[in-house]
Amino acid sequence: MTRRLLTATVLSFAIGGAASAQDLVQPTEPPAATTTTGATTIENAIISNAKDYRIGPEDLLDISVWKNPELSRTVPVRPDGKVSLPLVNDIQAWGLTPSELRQQLTQRFAEFIPSPEVAVIVREVHSMKVAVVGSVKNPGRYELKSAATVLEMIALSQGLTDFAARDRIVVLRQNGAETKRIPFNYRKVAAGDDKENLVVLPGDIIVVP
Repeated sequence: MTRRLLTATVLSFAIGGAASAQDLVQPTEPPAATTTTGATTIENAIISNAKDYRIGPEDLLDISVWKNPELSRTVPVRPDGKVSLPLVNDIQAWGLTPSELRQQLTQRFAEFIPSPEVAVIVREVHSMKVAVVGSVKNPGRYELKSAATVLEMIALSQGLTDFAARDRIVVLRQNGAETKRIPFNYRKVAAGDDKENLVVLPGDIIVVP
């Protein structure tokens, strides 16, 4: 049988059986221009093309080396952004696309075996999370399964408490070394002002005073 080089990296998401590969893409640095996007527009950082997905901490990866099952592993991305594999030891995965990680692994494995053929599959996505803290009934970190708004994240946290300051909610968003504070007025959105209903990005923190 002719030996064919694997030329494509497959993304396979298994997030509670609910998310498709086109629903979830993580940006490395959210662009500043997306801070006022409305609920009906997916932000530029949430890209529909799954090949651009960037690996994050806690993601689960299937890494296989053709005809070398002893080198193949299902590995989690550690909090430091690295994965551990035989021969290559630790290698950075956080921030890379699966294709970029495949290329790096191919180069590293080539030091030990001839013409390695490597495949990288994202088995489970766990890095795309948004935190909701403060005066909500169930504060915590929630995994994104598709594009979501601040209002939807508040709903996931079971809603506001009776004493929540509805007009002083803020979204904290890391933009490089800078942390942006984006105001969110719950009263306006609840009254039907969809333009104020911000689309969240992975890593956002919603603070409800």
